[in-house]
Order: sequence, then structure tokens, then C-alpha cells
Amino acid sequence: MPKTKNIFIIIGITIVITLFLLSSFASLISPYNPADQNLYERLQEPGLSHLLGQDSLGRDILSRIIYGSRVSLKVGFLTIFISGIIGTLIGSVAGYYGGRIDRILMQTCDIFLAFPGLLMAITLIAILGPGLDNVIFALCIMGWVSFARLVRGQILSLKNLDYIQAAVACGISDLRIILKHLLPNLMTPIIVHSTFGMAGAIVAEAGLSFLGLGIQPPETSWGMMLSEGRKFLLIAPHMTTFPGLAIMIVVLGLNLLGDGLRDKFDTKTT
Repeated sequence: MPKTKNIFIIIGITIVITLFLLSSFASLISPYNPADQNLYERLQEPGLSHLLGQDSLGRDILSRIIYGSRVSLKVGFLTIFISGIIGTLIGSVAGYYGGRIDRILMQTCDIFLAFPGLLMAITLIAILGPGLDNVIFALCIMGWVSFARLVRGQILSLKNLDYIQAAVACGISDLRIILKHLLPNLMTPIIVHSTFGMAGAIVAEAGLSFLGLGIQPPETSWGMMLSEGRKFLLIAPHMTTFPGLAIMIVVLGLNLLGDGLRDKFDTKTT
């Protein structure tokens, strides 16, 4: 079993590192400019000159997938980073102080959870307008809730331990107790949760871009490529197959990494 856990972690890390390298060195790795059009070779199937084929405007699909990785990585990282900070702050306050503060904050979380996440994001973007920044903002509006509930539950189980009570008895400030004694013990579940959350953010961005609410042309994203390819699904299935595989592989890698880290650090299963 330990070998299986390590394999999951290795596969997940490999996929995540590959995504990072593709997005960081897209201009060096891409064989073509993703915006270059060649209408004479539109809808061409995969071949030696274009490994993944060309789309309806003759653009190289491989290059567009490589550049689209930048959008996925940016959305996934920023959404989880911002949501994690906000959720950790709210969850820490709710769990540590309890009482009325806890009830108010958790009831606020319940209100947000009452709305379907994707529907809320669509509503917000419809109001604010399409664009990558608005997508990240809309996803963060819903993303912080899961972090808050996670951190709050963990702090409730930790704050009554002897070393925390000793710190309180010594007159150490609440802020120092939270930052120095509680949050360091929460890093593992937060990191594990972040990997799953990042996968969800990437899928959500792809869905919003598929609906035309995400990044706008001439930029590219995997969801936008799926939306463009659905019109030619029967005559050029490669237009949707390869962007779909890119989303699947990245999400699978993040989930494998999350599962591997969770199993490795979960003392109850070791």
C-alpha cells in the first residue's frame, strides 16, 4: 500500500510540474504562434507538421493547448491562494473564539453553500462581464467557504489541547496562538484540500469559458477550445478531443496528488 501511495504522489507531481513548465516556457515550447491562422489548412487532422491537427481557422491545436495551460494554472493557483487566505482567516476566528462569532460566520457559510457554485459564478460574471479576472473573482466568492469550514473544524479539535491551554495561561496573545501554534498544525490538510480545490477551479474555468463567460479571444483557454470544437465534432473530432484530454490529465494529476498526500499524512490509515 505505501508503494501505491508513492506512485500516486509521483504521477501527480509529474503532471503538475509538466503543467508549470508548459505555462512558464510556452513561447519556447510551442511550435507555432497560437494566433496564426491558415485557412487553407483548416480542420486538418493530426500530422507530422501539426501533431494535434489544426482548428477551424487553421491554428495549431498543440500550440493553443500549451498557451491555454497558462490560463488554467493562473486560475487554479490564484483562486486557491485567495480563497485559502480568506477561508483560513474566517475559519480560524470562528473556530478559536466560538460562541456568537462562530454562529454568525458559519451561518454566512451556509448561506453561500445554499447557492450552486457554478450558477453563482455565472450570475456574477453576467453582472461584471466576461474576462479572466472576473472568473477568478467569481470562483473566489464561493471557494473560501470550504477552507473556512475545514480550518474551523480542525481548530475546534486542537484548541482544547494541553499545549494550547498552557499558552493561554501564559498570557500569549490570541493572534500569536493562532499563527504560531494552531495554523502550522493545519498546513497538511490545507495543502491536501488545495490540490482538490485547484482541480475544481480549473474545471470551473473551463466550463465558464465553454459558455463564453471566461477568457475572450484572441487569448485561448481549454474551455474555449472545447466550445469552438463542438461545432465540428463530427468532421473534426480532434478539435475537442485534445483539449478535453488536457483538462482530464491535469485534473487527474491534481486528484492523484491530493489522494496520495492525504493517504500519506493520514495517521489513521497508516
